[in-house]
Amino acid sequence: MEDTPQSIQSWVENYNLLSLEWRVTIAVFAMVCATALVAFIVSRIIARLERKFGETKNLWDDAFLHALRLPAVGFVWLQGVYWAANIAKRYSDAEIFKANNTILKIGIIWLLVWTLWRFVKQAESILASPAKMRRPMDYTTVLAVSKLARAVVVITAALVIMETLGYSISGVLAFGGIGGIAIGFAAKDLLANFFGGLMVYLDRPFKVGDWIRSPDQEIEGTVEHIGWRLTTIRTFDKRPLYVPNAAFTNISVENPSRMTNRRINETIGIRYVDVAEISSIVHDIREMLENHEEIDSDQTLIVNFTQFNHSSLDIMVYTFTKTVEWVKYHAIKQDVLLQISEIIGSYGAEVAFPTRTLHVADAVRLERDAEQGQADEDGEGGDRPDYREADSLSDYNKDGKADKTTYGDVDS
Repeated sequence: MEDTPQSIQSWVENYNLLSLEWRVTIAVFAMVCATALVAFIVSRIIARLERKFGETKNLWDDAFLHALRLPAVGFVWLQGVYWAANIAKRYSDAEIFKANNTILKIGIIWLLVWTLWRFVKQAESILASPAKMRRPMDYTTVLAVSKLARAVVVITAALVIMETLGYSISGVLAFGGIGGIAIGFAAKDLLANFFGGLMVYLDRPFKVGDWIRSPDQEIEGTVEHIGWRLTTIRTFDKRPLYVPNAAFTNISVENPSRMTNRRINETIGIRYVDVAEISSIVHDIREMLENHEEIDSDQTLIVNFTQFNHSSLDIMVYTFTKTVEWVKYHAIKQDVLLQISEIIGSYGAEVAFPTRTLHVADAVRLERDAEQGQADEDGEGGDRPDYREADSLSDYNKDGKADKTTYGDVDS
């Protein structure tokens, strides 16, 4: 694999009709053209194999061929360019050609890493797809495993490349052990986020697509991505929120996506004048909820008259819907409240609103009687206006005296 094809090398050395420079140039050009042709043929062959194997039920051969196609073409180009550079190396003193063998080895390692990387991506899409798997795996778990697999591939490739370049792996590992302490102190926040992400993957308090919120922080939205350092959350006003994974080790997280029901918890106030109808209203509301097709009767259902409030007689309505969808829940809640309103109205009752009753003392009558008595003693009662003609409180002024505009002048 590392040697130049003998036919080309023999032609360059023995074909004397052209100068050596022209022979080398033609040989290099011919090698590049042949490489392009072979790369095209290899790509077409693998594409045809992909279509052929795509007709079978086995998904893994499709994934392998798809992962192999581009790296295989890359290998053809790598080998062809190596041969072309090897021809030029024999007749040139350029320093760049001395690295041919090293570049070839590193290139092959890179192509292997590229192939494995693409295969892991294909496996990730297969394992998490309901269309491809009868029992697909959880996407968050698949994502964590695929990231770990890719990290292992990259680290292994890096160590092999370092060994190829002449570095001792044992020395590198020893340096990593010593330097890891300093790096750990310098990157403690980064490591905290890494282990926070690891805990999210292991404990799985939420996954991609879940709606989460934190009562401790202003965090609420839909999880879009869980990385090793950050978790991306799309808030309900469509803004991206990037939360360091270390935060999830110190805060409480609610996951409403995993709720089994949604709750309706309302207090309905009835007027005091409708107290005689309370029992019947409560009974009909309970019966309506028990027969409602969207209310889960297996969950707690409470409809009771609970208290005499300041302006109303309060009825508590406590029940759960079958759905957990936010939009559908509000439609069901609206229907329930409208039916409750109809039940209240069917008894001639009304929903109460805050009111206040003002009781005014009968100070006007007391003052009138006192003044009348005093007038009788003085013999002047006949000339004074009769206060009994005042039919309402508005006929008196604020001091309890008759309004002068109605009854004429009144002495104090």
